[in-house]
Amino acid sequence: MTISQDKVVAMHYTVKDPAGNELDSSSGGEPLVFLFGHGALIPGLEQALAGKNTGDKFSSTIAAADAYGERHDQLVQAVPRSMFEGMEVSAGMRFRASGQDGREQPVIILEVTDDEVVVDGNHPLSGIDLSFDVEVILVRDATEEELAHGHVHGIDGHASH
Repeated sequence: MTISQDKVVAMHYTVKDPAGNELDSSSGGEPLVFLFGHGALIPGLEQALAGKNTGDKFSSTIAAADAYGERHDQLVQAVPRSMFEGMEVSAGMRFRASGQDGREQPVIILEVTDDEVVVDGNHPLSGIDLSFDVEVILVRDATEEELAHGHVHGIDGHASH
């Protein structure tokens, strides 16, 4: 069966940065199982998977723009330390913050001074081209229930509880 819209896909993957550092991998663990065409993956990887079949193995380099996007300098901001009143904050901590449009977005603290906290709203992998090694383990039709819910209910279509 071929990967296309509304198919359930199970795959193993390894992702590396341009220097060859492994960032994540499902090898030795459970495969990633998802409903194709529903935004579960970065756009470039979804495009690379389209048309592949069970048993296919391939490598693909995904440009930053088709992965987690380019970095945006305006998403790095210094905010008053008083916004974190009563909290111990340090570089590397992650929070969810309300953006100007009212939507929540994840931010990471880059720097803390007596007066300010510098936060970065960019995805940690933004601006980075990513290399994937992929093995397609399974392609199947989604169940009516999975399509109605917009997500997979396990590798075989039945949620395990």
